[in-house]
Amino acid sequence: MRSIDDLAVAGRRVLVRSDLNVPLDGERITDDGRIQASVPTITRLTERGARVVVCSHLGRPKGEPTPEFSLRPVVRRLGELLGGTTVRFADDVVGEGARRVVGETGDGEVAVLENLRFEPGETSKDDAERGAFAERLAALADCYVGDGFGAVHRKHASVYDVPRRLPHAAGGLVLAEVEVLKTLTEHPGRPYVVALGGAKVSDKLGVIANLLTKVDRLLIGGGMAYTFLAAQGYEVGASIQEKDQFEQVRGFLSDAQARGVELVLPVDVVAATRFAADAEHETVPATAIPADREGMDIGPETRTLFVNRLADARTVFWNGPMGVFEFPAFAHGTRAFAEALAKVDGFTVVGGGDVVAAVRGLGMPEDAFSHISTGGGASLEYLEGEELPGLSALSG
Repeated sequence: MRSIDDLAVAGRRVLVRSDLNVPLDGERITDDGRIQASVPTITRLTERGARVVVCSHLGRPKGEPTPEFSLRPVVRRLGELLGGTTVRFADDVVGEGARRVVGETGDGEVAVLENLRFEPGETSKDDAERGAFAERLAALADCYVGDGFGAVHRKHASVYDVPRRLPHAAGGLVLAEVEVLKTLTEHPGRPYVVALGGAKVSDKLGVIANLLTKVDRLLIGGGMAYTFLAAQGYEVGASIQEKDQFEQVRGFLSDAQARGVELVLPVDVVAATRFAADAEHETVPATAIPADREGMDIGPETRTLFVNRLADARTVFWNGPMGVFEFPAFAHGTRAFAEALAKVDGFTVVGGGDVVAAVRGLGMPEDAFSHISTGGGASLEYLEGEELPGLSALSG
């Protein structure tokens, strides 16, 4: 993939596909990490005299303008982070407003288009409809920079079709993410440990299958651990479980044993009477959760077990929290794991929206880890060995 240094950008309109899909509480941004991650590429382009046109999605509007998904709050924050750079906002994506704002944008200035997903052509599975929208979007620019790593696994117009119509390059964020993922898949230091959490095994079937061929240890926490336990016949009470995945999970356990991969499950959990922040709870064995209780966090013995399995690691990838970290009573496992990971003397990568939010919410310094990824689904699909449409388009 070419980098932005390979593009002639001075005085040219450069369409930058960023990932500004941040969590909002009304108009308040609760985590601006993705906006901050987009700034270096935008700044590099403006410093070289480009007329930068930023586009991004936010949330999941259904192909029409939806006020609560407007990028307006994001644009305000981007303007603050860019300091003295002029930042204009178009109130549509490829219409009259966009053409006017882009036309008014001078060298070293920035324009931001409204939410890409307000246009049905952005996400359409019909190649012709998606292509027609891509033509209109490409017409706003002279060249293209793909820097929204969190979206490169989507075959969307702004990710896949536009770079095929314009001179293009990968932004610094995408190049950095790919380099990290190559390290995880091609030449990790060993022992190589992967820790997976989150609610569902079904969300991570491909990545588990592929990682079992690469890792030395696989730690399973979060809600998905209960499917692994139940598949072995243990009582998990009212805990989340996917019974339709039992056979697949048994296959993973057998494969891990055959390959000599240490697959580590919780030995105790914090089980609550209901899914609530103030629910009554107690620590119980992971293999004997009372019928009227559901697992909400890994227990103290499991925290110690997982921390010990990190002690000699040279490479660690962590995706998915260890419990319901949003509730303080059930955030102890995620905190303990994050603090232990920060002490690992090796290459440490944190990925996935929930676990990144957890780390930031717990006040962990970002430089405590080698890399915090901006791409949850994109990272997982890369680790599965899938070809990502946005990366293939940038490589062409």
